[in-house]
Amino acid sequence: MTRQTTLTIPTRGQGLYEFTDQATRFVREAGAGTALLTVFVRHTSCSLLIQENADPDVKRDLAAFFRRLVPPADAASMDWIVHRVEGPDDMPAHIKAALTQTSLGIPVADGRLVLGTWQGLYLFEHRDSPHRRQVVLHLG
Repeated sequence: MTRQTTLTIPTRGQGLYEFTDQATRFVREAGAGTALLTVFVRHTSCSLLIQENADPDVKRDLAAFFRRLVPPADAASMDWIVHRVEGPDDMPAHIKAALTQTSLGIPVADGRLVLGTWQGLYLFEHRDSPHRRQVVLHLG
């Protein structure tokens, strides 16, 4: 059995947007027993994470860490950046996406995602402006 769908995840700027419930629903409705869910984001300035979904401080701390690690292109430490056509958040967004993941594999057993107790699936938006991101779920 192979099933596939595309989620559209609206973002309001940089941050983590959980979509665990949508992925869980897709797997349940597909009637999967044992399988692998592949999750793929169709963009180059956001990424995917499996991360804690219990304490909102985790999301805040991750966002703060990545802002410190890769500041906007108009920061003095980023004067080496050449790609600036789409604004000061664009090239840093590409760097953040390169440091993280654009694809995840999650095992499915007994029709359920095999995630840990506090794990959730997140789209990690690296751009400042709102976007509508496409995330492909492929169950095989």
